[in-house]
This record gives sequence, structure tokens and C-alpha cells, in this order.
Amino acid sequence: MTVSLEQLRRCHVAVDLGAARTRVYVKGLGLVVDEPSAAAVNTRTGSLIAVGELAEQMTGRTPDYIRVLRPVTGGTVIDIDMAQRMLRQLLGEKLRRQLRRKPRLRAAACTPHDSDPLAQRATVETLVGLGARRVELVDTLIAAAVGCGLPVEQPTASMIMVCGAATTQIAVLSLGSIVTAVRIPIGGDAIDHAVIQHLRQHHELMLPSQSVRPLQLALSGSGLTAHGPATTEIHGRDVATGLARSVHVDTAAVRQAIHAPLTAVLDGLGKILRDCPPDLVADIADCGIMMVGGSALLPGLDHMLREATGVPVHIAERPDVSSVLGLGAMLDGQIQPLVLDPLAC
Repeated sequence: MTVSLEQLRRCHVAVDLGAARTRVYVKGLGLVVDEPSAAAVNTRTGSLIAVGELAEQMTGRTPDYIRVLRPVTGGTVIDIDMAQRMLRQLLGEKLRRQLRRKPRLRAAACTPHDSDPLAQRATVETLVGLGARRVELVDTLIAAAVGCGLPVEQPTASMIMVCGAATTQIAVLSLGSIVTAVRIPIGGDAIDHAVIQHLRQHHELMLPSQSVRPLQLALSGSGLTAHGPATTEIHGRDVATGLARSVHVDTAAVRQAIHAPLTAVLDGLGKILRDCPPDLVADIADCGIMMVGGSALLPGLDHMLREATGVPVHIAERPDVSSVLGLGAMLDGQIQPLVLDPLAC
């Protein structure tokens, strides 16, 4: 862990700036913000029109002078000023006033595994601009493992897989630290893109920006396995004529299109298991892999990973908010570190 639990207990607010959603946990209040990481801006005046859910609904439906921006990608802040403006609006005046009363406001934030110093600095500057006097950074993998109840501080292996919108992070944890980890630039957005390209190439159909995820959910219970529905009706726009059109899509072909970007995830999973010490691999074989993140809810993904690795795969109870809940548990002092006293010689 990059920062001690004692330092985290002094923090007042925890922030998880994700590519898809922004979540804020306030000590004593719980999860107060869970909104899409989107902001709509009037390009003529520079004024902010909407943030969060409303800005997300505007995507693809705005006139030329309104742009929907995403100031965070892959867990990294790419537009500090816009991220600050978005956070201010999401928190609201009442909550911001309450936080300003803290004499020395401290904040904690999740950062992707192995993120570079510039990305970490961007996260720190974003929260400092909101009034934080000190910002503690915690690896997303550790925060997510704590949030879904894994025994991170114990001398046993805990394998966590964070399936985000832009990246997938996989790690084996033991004694409160990362033993081996990998970050793969494949996430839910890459799966969406694979589905869009498949429908464009094979059915000459363009999808509305809001309909890709419902298409994945249309694969229903069995999802990526062969036991799902045979066909799915999809509504979109004809590439040639521009008119609205519906087609019946073979879901087996959609599953095949989704499998292509997931191959890199399977390769990363295999690399982690190869690099892991044998004793920890034995623990993983018993306890399995814990999946968190919004893309972990893709139907059938857990079954596919189970078949590919032969290891039990579990989905966290609340996979989409595990990271920020893990930070919140550290802020509230719910996690007790394993104390190793030096032996007398």
C-alpha cells in the first residue's frame, strides 16, 4: 500500500475518478456522488450546462455549439480544469460548504496501477483545486480488494480483477501489498467498439451512442456462452440511406466479436498466474478470482474466464462501487493492519 492506514484515517473525503463514472465518499455520510464522468459545455460562452447523468443523456443529441466532454480517461485526468468544475457541480453547494469547514481538508483518491507521475500529479491538482490541503493516493487494485471484502492484510493470496471502461487491471495481493500485477488497455469501451464495428461491417447498421450496452445485456443470462438467445433485434440507422432500420442479429456472431478484444485480457490473466509464486497460485485455486468494475457485469464474462483458467471466478456484491467503498472503509478505520512485531534475538 502506497500510504499507511493511519494517514487514510485522517482523510475526510475519498474520490474515485473513473473514465465512466465519478464517485465521492464523505466520511460520516457515505457514498454521496455516483454519476457519469461527463460535462456538457457551451463552446460559445465556455459555460457549463450540465454534468453527470444529464450530460450523459445529451451525448449525440446536442447542437453544434454544445459539446459533451469527458475529462477523465482510463482513471487519468486529462483536463484538470474541467474535472474540477464537474466535481464542484456534482458535490453541490451545500456539501462543498460542509467540506470547507474542515480546518485542513484531506482527500484520498484512487489511481490506476503503475500510473506515471504526471497522471498522479493531475489527480492531486484536481483535488487541491477543490480545497484539499493534502491528497493521499491509493492503488485502485488495493482499494477495490478492500471494498469487496478480500482479506488483503492476511498472508494468503487474493486475486482481484478490476474491469473498467478503458482498462482492465489484474493483481495478486498478499500482506497488504501487490505481489504481481498487470494493466491492460482493454475495457468496456473496447468491447462496445467491437460490437459497433461488427454491426457496421456485417449489417451496415449504425447504433445510437446510448444503445451498445443494452445490446450486450440483450445477450442475457448466458451472455458470452453458447446458451444465450439465438437472435437479437437491434434498432439503428442504415449506413447507406440514413433511414431507421431494424435487423435480427445472430448473437453467436456478436459473441465472437466480443471475444476478440477479450483475448488480451485472457493473456494478461495467464501472465499473472505464470509470474505468481506457486504457494500463492495454490491459494488462488482455492479462493478464486474476484471481479469488480462496471464491465464485470457483462453477462457470461465470469463463465468465460472460469473455462479459460480452470479457477473459480466470483463477482463482487457491488462491483461498480467497490473501489470507492474500499477507500471509505479505510477512512472510517474499518480495516485493521496485520501487525508483525520484530522478534527478539
